[in-house]
Amino acid sequence: MESDDVPELNRRRTLLGLAAVGGVLAVGVGGLAEAAGWLRPDALTPADFADRFEQISGRHEGFRRNHAKGLAATGTFTSTGAGAQVSSAAVFKPGTVPVIGRFSLSGGLPDQPDKPDTVRGLGLMFDLPDGEQWRVAMVNLPVFPDRTPRGFYDRMLASRPVPGTGKPDPQAMAAFLADHPETAAAMKLIKQAPPSTGFADSTYRGLNAFRATNAQGETKAVRWAAVPVLHDEPAEKNAEDDGNALFDALIDTVARGPVSWKLMLTVAEPSDPTHDATLPWPEDRKTVEAGTVTIDAVHTEAPGNARDINFDPLVLPDGLAPSDDPLPSARSAVYARSFNRRAREPKSPSAVVVPGGAQ
Repeated sequence: MESDDVPELNRRRTLLGLAAVGGVLAVGVGGLAEAAGWLRPDALTPADFADRFEQISGRHEGFRRNHAKGLAATGTFTSTGAGAQVSSAAVFKPGTVPVIGRFSLSGGLPDQPDKPDTVRGLGLMFDLPDGEQWRVAMVNLPVFPDRTPRGFYDRMLASRPVPGTGKPDPQAMAAFLADHPETAAAMKLIKQAPPSTGFADSTYRGLNAFRATNAQGETKAVRWAAVPVLHDEPAEKNAEDDGNALFDALIDTVARGPVSWKLMLTVAEPSDPTHDATLPWPEDRKTVEAGTVTIDAVHTEAPGNARDINFDPLVLPDGLAPSDDPLPSARSAVYARSFNRRAREPKSPSAVVVPGGAQ
């Protein structure tokens, strides 16, 4: 496995050399894989995942291997101060900090037509005092389909297109679901939560559990979500007539005024699972309104904006830490490998263009 010589960034906020990148990588991917325990002979590697995305969607140089189609954004986060109940992180102190974001669609095709049922993503980077950052990657699903990195990888294998038909083999997916009842149960929950009309009115969830420690030293598990503040949207476009219908609607909405989400923290009880993102927590769990994320501008992806940010879920401020969920460390390592590859490749123009924006 290759490694890269790159500068180091505040390892006290990462785990054993996990990536903190925004144009550069904090550490080599070899160190990432070792920290995640991925160097066993029978273990998956970050390269395995990156290769699989390329095999499914093709190689598109300069783009992310997953969530390739996207739109950069900028705005602010204004804290209510209430989040300090559960975490001493600077982001939860009263005040306002800058935010860089990215809206995206899942999949490795940077020019795929927008479809309402494609998973939507929102990545955010909070720029905090004293050089700290908080990076989150959220999606518009109620639960994650897979419990482990191996499960995610095997699901990709089962869903790969078959030569000749261009569609997945239904028998392969049926066999996968028979072996992974947790994924079958999660998919039922996902089907019961149909997507909203667009990016601006979607609820985005960080589906993994993290540990939050407050100033009194109390530690509890939390999950977070960005819940939309309702507003008027332009008339919905027909995705068949415009391949960028969802993104164009977001561009039109932001052009008419800022778009906001309430950042909500859900606090677990001791009996709630923290190791399995396929399992929702009970709806009666305590929630804390930590503040408001406001996006006031969107940008065509170009050098120097969210295109060059890796939304690594393990770039955490003091007061937040990983739980026993195995997915964030795997995501961190795979994101780093994807970043390393695309950073060395020529970048083609984004399929999503904001009028007047740089290409």
